[in-house]
Formats: sequence, structure tokens, C-alpha cells
Amino acid sequence: MQHYQLPNSDLKLSRLAYGTWHLGGSWDKTPLSDELKKSTAELILTAVDCGVNHIDLADIYTLGKSDEAVGLTLKANPSLREKVILQEKFGIIVGADNDFGPPGRYDFSAKHLTSSLERSLKRLNTDYVDIITLHRPDPLVEYDEVAKAFDHIESQGMARYFGVSNHSAVQIQLLKRYIRQPIILNQLELNLLHHHLIADGILVNQMGQQDSRSHGLLEYCRLEDIMIQAWSPVAGGQLFRVNPNDPTHIQKTAQLIEQLAKEKGTSKEAIAFAWLLRHPMGIQPIIGSRNPERIKASVLADDVSLSRQEWYSLLEAARGAGVP
Repeated sequence: MQHYQLPNSDLKLSRLAYGTWHLGGSWDKTPLSDELKKSTAELILTAVDCGVNHIDLADIYTLGKSDEAVGLTLKANPSLREKVILQEKFGIIVGADNDFGPPGRYDFSAKHLTSSLERSLKRLNTDYVDIITLHRPDPLVEYDEVAKAFDHIESQGMARYFGVSNHSAVQIQLLKRYIRQPIILNQLELNLLHHHLIADGILVNQMGQQDSRSHGLLEYCRLEDIMIQAWSPVAGGQLFRVNPNDPTHIQKTAQLIEQLAKEKGTSKEAIAFAWLLRHPMGIQPIIGSRNPERIKASVLADDVSLSRQEWYSLLEAARGAGVP
């Protein structure tokens, strides 16, 4: 698989990453079953065998059990840790069955961020992650606290690089005023059905069309050498189901993906991922499937080339309208 050289780092990331959202099974404190341990190992090893070297995690995924499942895989395969780039997200407290009490909230205090990462490292059976990422913006953020946490994490060797997730350009600019470390990536929801971050760029000067919250975000990240990671790149599988009850634009998008997959002799997953890979800023989609065959079908995107006409045809179908 081809790789991206991540600016401001020595990391070479595979063009696709693998996400661990549901690897721990249920979102409660039910212990990991042997079946879940076995399936996690199969999924991680399948992704690595397919050329994926980047594993995306979060301390809240299945209340820490996803970390634990990946950690058991790393422990059982000692040579694996140096082959993969681990990325951990932190800063969210879920609303139920957690160790911090209700309600669901965000917490960017230095104490919470450092303790959360320490817990994740223990679950992962490693003493560091390659990238640590603020999961969602905290309205009560005190940037001095984030800077304190980042400095401690870096000085202790618990993480090498730093990023954000679901952050706007202004939020990143504010953060950068207080921290010493470069922000190397921003993880955002992005797919053909959630395309506004891309469509925003063609709606300049179109009355009532722009989402001011995301205005210029891709361009800002491109300008600042911040890589975009795309979470939910296949819209939860909606892109592959031609359902007559779905809105017209979803049906047409699914039909076009199916048509292009047949024409190119590849998978529908590959077409959906290739649409994101075609963007010149080097977007990295995150595979979220718990099916090894779907992982194999997804990585075929690395060999798919979409023409400008095909790319715009998919965008037109998804938007339900042509370009202005």
C-alpha cells in the first residue's frame, strides 16, 4: 500500500487506517469474551497483512475494552508493536457505566488527559502511542491545561505527536497559541453523504449555502500541513445499499458506486474510499469494519483511480445537484 509522509513528523502512514470503535463488543463493563479477543486479533492482523500500518483508537471505545482487545493482540504478537502506528483519542467522558460519574461530558483538564492516557497505555500493553488526539472540542477548555498535559505527555515519552478530532479551524488556531507541539492531523466525519467539508469549497458566494462552522476548514488544514482523517468514510454502509425507501440522492449514489465498481472490476468499498483518496490534500479514510473480507475489499481502493469526471459524478449524485 502507498503511504503518506506526515508533515512535521517522521511518520509514514498507510493511505488507509483501521478503526477500533466496536472491537470490544458491548458498551458496558462485560468482560471481553474469548471470541472477541480472537476476532480482534484476526481483524488487526488482516489489516496489517493488507498493508495498513495505522490503528485508530479512543479511550472511550466500548468503555476501554477496544483498547484492551488491541493490547492483548499486541501482547500475543510481540513484533507487531513496531510495525504499527497507534493513535489514541481522549477527552470524552461517556454518560453511563463509566468510572467518572454522570453526565456525559468533555474534559480537557491536564489531570484528566494525562490519567486517561496512562489508563489507555496500560490497557494497550505499551509504554507509548505514536499520536494522541483531542477527541471533541471542550467548551470549557482552558488551553493552559491542555498545554500542561501535552508537555507532560511528551516529556514522559507517552506520545510522540499530537492531533485533534472534530475541530474547526478557529479552535485549532486557538489551541496552537498555547501549545509548543505541532498539530499534525484533524479527524473529521467525511464521506459522500457527509460531503459538506468538500462542497463548502464550491459554494463560495452562494446565498444561504455555506455551513459557517466548517467554512474553509479543509483549506485551512491544507495550508497548515494538517492531515485530514475521514471517520465514517462509507456512511455506516448506506453507500452500498440501494433501498427504495431511502432519499433519491442516496439511492443514486449507491447505484453509481455499484456501476463504477463493476466497470473497474473492483469492490464497492474501493470506490467509496477512492473518492476520498482522489482529493489532492491526502485524506486518510479509516476502515471501520469488523469483517475481514470487508477490510480486504476496502484496501483495493489503493489501486483505484477515479477520473475527474467520475469523481464529480459521484459528488453530483450525493448532493442531488450539479456544481453551481
